[in-house]
Amino acid sequence: MQDYSGYEHMLVEREDGLLTVTLNRPKSLNAVSYRFHLEIEDLFARVAVDPSVTTVLITGAGRAFCAGADMKELDEETGGDDPIARTERWQAATRRLAWNMLDIEQPIVTAVQGYALGFGSTLALFSDVVVAAEDAIFADNHVTAGLVAGDGGTVIWPMVLPFGIAKYYLLTGERIDGAEAARLGMIYRAVPADKLLDEARAVAIRLAKGAPIAVRGTKRAMNKLLRERLELCLDMALTLEGQSTLTADHQEAARAFVEKREPVFRGR
Repeated sequence: MQDYSGYEHMLVEREDGLLTVTLNRPKSLNAVSYRFHLEIEDLFARVAVDPSVTTVLITGAGRAFCAGADMKELDEETGGDDPIARTERWQAATRRLAWNMLDIEQPIVTAVQGYALGFGSTLALFSDVVVAAEDAIFADNHVTAGLVAGDGGTVIWPMVLPFGIAKYYLLTGERIDGAEAARLGMIYRAVPADKLLDEARAVAIRLAKGAPIAVRGTKRAMNKLLRERLELCLDMALTLEGQSTLTADHQEAARAFVEKREPVFRGR
């Protein structure tokens, strides 16, 4: 049995075989710093080899599931003023997290309230079953920051949506609320916010009561499709994202955010 008590940015509770993981940086809407990212990687690596866990339920503390990457802390923790070092460390962490998550044979249920943006949407959609509040907000908003969608969005969005619809949302960064995400088949179900945790927990318990060999084997077989997409797309997307962090358009997006105005992109 693994020890999950040492995390700084997550609360982990065990009830029989159900492991409930709460992302716990509510003041930053659970945005992910590099250290937080390493904790999530470690969690998934531990779960994968923990026979006492039958199902994982992931949620976020406060008003959001995960508002994406905490860029200020990410820059400080991954290389400071050295953009190449920052990019290489973040890319390596993204690869590890994606593969660690797919290595878990136990079902993963995610309960999404508030924002699931960028990395947050990838984390949610890589799980096995997503239940969201009707007013939750999903978006891969990399392009609005002048960045290529590199942290898994190009892998998972075309897997959970028709290709043309996924391409539209990735190319625009437009937001989808929970009700629309359910209508499109992007997630399993949308429910009123006050019923979210009860519904997600009920799904997790139902999966936990299933025949373990059958459930895990079915998940493992289906995840072969995701593994193929990761092999096909992730490295290219990460490389292109890294290049886009060095562009004037990305710098313009950052300035526009601080100045509370629309960015003016010039393709350079």
